Amino acid sequence: MFPYLVDGEGDPLARIAAERDELRKVLGTRGALLLRGFDIGGVDGFEGVVRALSGPPLTYAEKSSPRSVIKGQVYTSTDYPPDEEIFLHNENSYQASWPRTLYFHCVRPPETAGATPLADVREVYRLVDPDVRAEFERRGWMVVRNFHDDFGQSWQHVFGTEDRAEVEKYCQGKDITVEWLPGGLRTRAVRPAVHTHPDSGERVWFNHVTFFHVTTLAAELRDGLLGLFSADSLPTNTFYGDGGEIDAEVMAHLRSCYRGATTRFDYETDDVLVIDNMLTAHGREPFTGPRRIAVAMAQAHRPGETSPVS
Repeated sequence: MFPYLVDGEGDPLARIAAERDELRKVLGTRGALLLRGFDIGGVDGFEGVVRALSGPPLTYAEKSSPRSVIKGQVYTSTDYPPDEEIFLHNENSYQASWPRTLYFHCVRPPETAGATPLADVREVYRLVDPDVRAEFERRGWMVVRNFHDDFGQSWQHVFGTEDRAEVEKYCQGKDITVEWLPGGLRTRAVRPAVHTHPDSGERVWFNHVTFFHVTTLAAELRDGLLGLFSADSLPTNTFYGDGGEIDAEVMAHLRSCYRGATTRFDYETDDVLVIDNMLTAHGREPFTGPRRIAVAMAQAHRPGETSPVS
C-alpha cells in the first residue's frame, strides 16, 4: 500500500518511541506513512507526533498559498474553494530551502472525495520524456511572481513585512531577483528541475514547474487571468530558467506524468499522513462537506546541507 500503513490504537507517541528508527527508514524508502486508528489528541497531540518523528515544526515562510494558523506552527491546509483541485506539487520546491517532511492530520473528513493524492516523484522522473527532462536539466526553470497592489496576495503578507529593504535582504539570501514596479513587486527565481535525494541518492522530479504554470489552472480561471494580465505579469507563472516559454504540449505531458504516478486514499478521522517531501508530491481533490485537515512541516533542508533529526 502507498502510503505505508501504520495501524494501531491508543497513544501514537508510544508507538513512535518504540519504532522511530524503523518508521523513519520506511518513510525514506516508501515516501509516505499513514498513521491510522490512533488517538491523536487534537492539535497538541498532532504537534507531538511531528516532534517525535521529525523534530520541531517549521514556520510557513515565503507563502504561495493561503493558510490560517491553528496554533503555533500548525496550519490549515490550503484555503482554496472546495470545488477546485490543487494540482500535485512538492512543498516549497520553488524556494532555496524547503521542509523535508510534511504532516497532514485529518480532524474531520469530507463527505465525498477530498483526498490528498500522492505521486512518487522518482516515478514521475522516470515517466518524463528523456528529451523533455534533458531540456529542463540543461536550462532549469524559473518562477515569476507578481504581487499587484490591488489583486491577490500582497507582498507584505507573503514576506511578513512592510519594509522593502527587508524584502530585498531576504530575497538576496534566497537567490531571488526583486523588481519594484509602479503597481507592486515582481520576483524571479531560477531553480533546478531535478534534484538528488539527500539520503538515497535517487534522482527526483522536484519542482513547481507544472503547479505554477498558467495552463494548469482551470480553464475559467486561466482565461480570466489572461484577460487581465500578460504572461509575465500573472500572479504566478513558470518558464525555462533562461526565461523561454514552455510549450503547452510539454506542460500537458508533465501533467500526464504526474497523473500516471498518482495514487489516493480516503481520509478517516485522526489519520496522520507523513510525507517525505523529496520523494512524494501531494495535491488535493475537490470535495463536499466540512473537510478539516491540519498541516505541519519539519526538517528545513537546503541542497548541499544535511537535515539533522535527533
